[in-house]
Amino acid sequence: MANLNIDSAKERSYDAIVIGSGISGGWSAKELCEKGLKTLVLERGRDVQHIKDYPTTNLYPWQFEHRGEIPYDVKEENPVVSRCYAFREDAQHFFVKDKEHPYVQEKPFDWIRGYQVGGKSLLWARQTQRWSDFDFQGPARDGFAVDWPIRYDDLKPWYDHVERFAGISGNKDGLPELPDGEFLPGFPLNIVEKYFKEQVESKYPGRKVISARCAHLSKPNQIHLDQGRVQCQNRLLCQRGCPFGGYFSSNASTLPWAAKTGNMTLRPDSVVHSILYDDEKGKAIGVKVIDRNTKEEIDFFGKLIFVNAAALNSNLILLNSKSKRFPNGLGNDSDTLGKYVAFHNYSARISAEHEGHLDYKVDGKNPAGGGYIPRFRNLHKQETDFLRGYAAGFGAYRRSGSDQSGIGEDLKSSLLNPQLGNWGVGSHMMGETIPKASNYVALDETQKDEWGIPQLKISVDYDDNDAKMKKDYLDTMEEMFTAAGFTNIQRNESSQAPGLDIHEMGGVRMGFDPKTSMLNKWNQIHSCPNVFVTDGACMTSTSTQNPSLTYMAFSARAVDYAINELKKGNIS
Repeated sequence: MANLNIDSAKERSYDAIVIGSGISGGWSAKELCEKGLKTLVLERGRDVQHIKDYPTTNLYPWQFEHRGEIPYDVKEENPVVSRCYAFREDAQHFFVKDKEHPYVQEKPFDWIRGYQVGGKSLLWARQTQRWSDFDFQGPARDGFAVDWPIRYDDLKPWYDHVERFAGISGNKDGLPELPDGEFLPGFPLNIVEKYFKEQVESKYPGRKVISARCAHLSKPNQIHLDQGRVQCQNRLLCQRGCPFGGYFSSNASTLPWAAKTGNMTLRPDSVVHSILYDDEKGKAIGVKVIDRNTKEEIDFFGKLIFVNAAALNSNLILLNSKSKRFPNGLGNDSDTLGKYVAFHNYSARISAEHEGHLDYKVDGKNPAGGGYIPRFRNLHKQETDFLRGYAAGFGAYRRSGSDQSGIGEDLKSSLLNPQLGNWGVGSHMMGETIPKASNYVALDETQKDEWGIPQLKISVDYDDNDAKMKKDYLDTMEEMFTAAGFTNIQRNESSQAPGLDIHEMGGVRMGFDPKTSMLNKWNQIHSCPNVFVTDGACMTSTSTQNPSLTYMAFSARAVDYAINELKKGNIS
């Protein structure tokens, strides 16, 4: 029997284990497998295979029972996820439903999740921006968090590396606050977006309006064709799963690439309970899994463990990974695990009309979404009564004034010959929030999920800094809209809870000092060096940029370091 147990353990042993198959997990898997490591990828949700499991990708609007809308009773059953902009009839199967995976809201928090192979990489908005040293130096300059243990130059070659493979469209804008990258051709601004760019840049030195950068193949290179991906078709049906692989997802890109090496074992329906720590060996030895369907408990073993379960779930797993050495969670000597959680403040918008350029209309669709206004507040010096700053999206579209009240030939004629009204313009805020110990997640002491794992308790909220920043955004954008000659300006302050930005970060932050942080500059747990965390949980601060590209770069960089440490014998 002992020999059988040994043989069984060997069958469940790998060089590396990756927890999660989303954007960062896919990258960890690709890099580990490419470098020859037998790698187990654990995904708590169901299997989703590229193209095969995109059931709505080619459906026409009339082929949906509710024409794309979510029925009222489904909304009532799912008050959290139904607030997400992409939770519609064509993509609802990629979202976690509220009742299926409950959590404890100590303060209101809309936790938007996608539990399947590929995770939220099937659902993300695909905006991609590099961080700059303004972002990595921010905490040291402003004193609101611990200092980042890296700077832009540490991450630049890894940004280059992941951009070339993923395919990022954008322009060389020459902005130190938003470094240029290895870009495919950018998607152009339309005529009114260009007009606003000219108005802003001529009247407000230091402020820029650029074409948004996005993870779409505007003009694929050979490396993208080798992945089986082709040019983006500009359909804007991305949340359904793209059969062309026109945008980057784990399903279309990194996971198939890892599979081609023959080194990846993908195990869906594997709910990770905890990371196993051997007190005698002084290291993590594997991962405990609960089978999603059978509830069977299984242990897998590996030399390296990469935690990529998405920020809050990565916190949950580490908090639940208790041992004699780590009674409060794996690696939690600093007592910072689960603390200093932050997010992006997307709770303000502004809209208006533009009465000019009526001899133009929009032709075609832009997957980049239009324009992007990089952060300009508090860059070179502290100039406001709030810390840090915000970026903003900007878009313009031609409004239709067609009468759609008729039927038959009258309706058909009005739709085919639309009477266009003024242009509509709009912007949304992308604000940085400050990591604070009072914004935290923890294990609930009494409530568990159906797999016997403690539910996550979330206590995250806005603060006075967020309110001041929001007011400045609305005041500033109103001024810029007025200067551009826009009319009927409407300010919108949303009452949405944190979470709808879907950019939760922190709780397992990086830092120089093991007394005040969880991870070193290589995303390696200070006190458990064969465990790496490279998803949003690792973030020390949030910047204003969309974070996914940075997770990709962290993952590739950490794998390279880990394998070198294995070769040197520093990780056994």
